[in-house]
Amino acid sequence: MALTSEQIETVQATVPLLREHGEALATRFYQRMFTDYPEVRTLFNQAHQADGRQPRALADAVLAWAENLHQPEVLQDAVARIVHKHVSLNIQPEHYPIVGNSLLAAMQEVGGDAVTPAVVEAWGAAYWELANLLIAEEERVYAAHAERPGGWRGKRTFRVKAKRPESAVITSFVLEPTDGAAVMDFTPGQYIGLALEVDGEPTQRNYSLSDAPNGRTYRISVKREEGGHASRFLHDRVAEGDTLDLFPPAGDFVLQENDRPINLITGGVGITPAMAMTEAAAGERPIRFVHAALSRDHHAFRERVEALAAGTDLAPFFIYENARPGDGAHATGRLDRDLLAEQIDPKGDTYFLGPLPFMQAVKSALDDIGVPASRQHCEFFGPATAL
Repeated sequence: MALTSEQIETVQATVPLLREHGEALATRFYQRMFTDYPEVRTLFNQAHQADGRQPRALADAVLAWAENLHQPEVLQDAVARIVHKHVSLNIQPEHYPIVGNSLLAAMQEVGGDAVTPAVVEAWGAAYWELANLLIAEEERVYAAHAERPGGWRGKRTFRVKAKRPESAVITSFVLEPTDGAAVMDFTPGQYIGLALEVDGEPTQRNYSLSDAPNGRTYRISVKREEGGHASRFLHDRVAEGDTLDLFPPAGDFVLQENDRPINLITGGVGITPAMAMTEAAAGERPIRFVHAALSRDHHAFRERVEALAAGTDLAPFFIYENARPGDGAHATGRLDRDLLAEQIDPKGDTYFLGPLPFMQAVKSALDDIGVPASRQHCEFFGPATAL
């Protein structure tokens, strides 16, 4: 049932409240949900809760939905991104009442007298309009995954075929299905969902696929974070021969289908989806590969990129913040506007990924250089954030 014009007006009248108290609302929402429905904690990275990124992202999303109820088509890309994230975590229709109940309860708590019964009713209708849209789109993707060659739905068990270090902090895991059957192709740049059990606690995480599709195996390359619940488990306790449960690939950070040159700008472990893109596109399209790392020891896949560059139109540029003599860096320090202007092809599509400050700096530089927003593409390791 479509929202009435009166309900839309009621929701949009709460925009000032959301702008002022949105983050407090989102924080309270998560507190209530994890208390009342502890079974959903496994779907969320608690580190993103602790540092405020997840509440801020939710606050932005709720505000955007309220502001654009009369023109939801402007949120098409954001909705598609949410669908991919949900599919990678195997979100199901039964999760939506949990979110709706917790959101409306938090809204009443934070908003106080301003959240009247009419506001609750209107926001309930607005929430379910979005929820039903997401449920339908997610079901479409789940069904498509199950029908594809090598595809599946829900969890599928994979064995760690190989585990190898790529740098001082990044380790790759090559995963093959225990059933011996084929695995579905994916679009380079996408990620895979893992369902882990760490010390008896269910934990779900997404990791970018770091190699081109081959129909037999998947590869993820994981940075060991000192406070990383899942990454430390994978690095320290998962060995070759162990099994992991995977959900099918998802994600919309993928190469655009055209013949324009490609600019890949990555920082740290942000190199992982760029490797899948490079493996697939090298020799087909010109590539400018710009990578920033803390040091040579922290630079993963350097030798592979150089090998690809030897026989293709691929131009690598490596910058190390702490370069030492003999490291072979093209520059020392951090990427800036002038370096990027020299290294990228202004006629190309630009893809960038790395730590949030890195992405903010790259975004600012690209805007200053004059790269159109339509040819800038980025992904986030964690909740999407306004750059």
